[in-house]
Amino acid sequence: MNDVMDIQEILSYLPQRYPILMIDKVISIVPGKSIVAIKNVTVNEPYFLGHFPGNPIMPGVLILETMAQATGILALHANRENKEGFLYLFAGIDDARFKRPVVPGDQLLIEAEVIKVKGNVWKCKVTAKVDNELACEATLMGAGRKC
Repeated sequence: MNDVMDIQEILSYLPQRYPILMIDKVISIVPGKSIVAIKNVTVNEPYFLGHFPGNPIMPGVLILETMAQATGILALHANRENKEGFLYLFAGIDDARFKRPVVPGDQLLIEAEVIKVKGNVWKCKVTAKVDNELACEATLMGAGRKC
């Protein structure tokens, strides 16, 4: 099963809102297994005012946040019947590597694949690519909890 999600459906899964909402579209999701999502990087993002004037580069921590939000959608989608009152929190990063800068005009393609699920803890291998070139890779963990 491959689902496509527009921004309205994404908002039903993620609690983040502007300016920290990073996922613009989900182009594929295989429940409990994988997700492919898009972040359009535009020059009017607020962080570009200071990172860096005259040479705007997306901060690495925000690339990782984008990747984490994709895994959050993946985890919550697998448990969508119970997603109300459930929050998915970033729990850990292993082996994060940055391979190229991400700049205004780029489109980040986030691909996450589930490595392991134990209870409400998800571990995923995640990549962020621009024009099929690796920008960042990491193993991310997230944990769901009732709120």
